[in-house]
Amino acid sequence: MARMKFLCDADRCIECNGCVTACKNANEVPWGLNRRRVITLNDGQPGEKSISVACMHCTDAPCAAVCPTDCFYTTVDGIVLHDKDLCIGCGYCFFACPFGVPQFPQQRAFGSRGRMDKCTFCAGGPKEPGSAEEFEQYGANRIAAGKLPVCAETCATKALLAGDGDLIGEIFKERAMSRDERPHTWGWGKAYGESL
Repeated sequence: MARMKFLCDADRCIECNGCVTACKNANEVPWGLNRRRVITLNDGQPGEKSISVACMHCTDAPCAAVCPTDCFYTTVDGIVLHDKDLCIGCGYCFFACPFGVPQFPQQRAFGSRGRMDKCTFCAGGPKEPGSAEEFEQYGANRIAAGKLPVCAETCATKALLAGDGDLIGEIFKERAMSRDERPHTWGWGKAYGESL
C-alpha cells in the first residue's frame, strides 16, 4: 500500500507562494490560518533556499501521540487526519509537531481559540466523502476523486511533490543525481565537509 508523502525540492522552489494560495482557495481556509507556508532561509543572501512546509503525515506522528482525546488517526494511505468533533483545542499537538502544523483557528485567550486545524493532504476528514459537512470542516477531498493535493498540482516549478513516498523519493533522487557529477542537494556541503 502507498504511503502518501510531501517532498519539496529546495533547488526548484522560487517562493511564489502559489501552493499557499491554492490551498487556501481550494479548501476555503479562514483568514489567519495557513495549512501550508513557504519558509526562506538566508533570505536575500547568496545560497538562499525556500521550502514549502505543511503536515508531513509522519509515519509515527507526534501530534497523535500526545493527543488526550485520540482525535488523530492515520488512513490506509498513511495520511494523518484528525476529527474536529473529538478535538478539545488543548494545543498539545501544536507543541509536539516539529513543523508547527496544527493551528488554532482564532487568536484569542487560551481555552477559547477553538479546535485545531491542519493540512489534510486534500483528503477531507471523517465525515461522508464529498459531503458539504466534510468540505465545511476539512476542505476539499481530492484524494477520494483520484487527484493530487492542490498545492502540489499547482506548483509551477514542480518543486512540491506529493504522492506515494517511494515514487516521489525516486523522482527526487533522479533530480539530485542529474545535478552535475554528484548530488547538489541542500545541506550536502555541511554534511560532508565540502563547499558547494
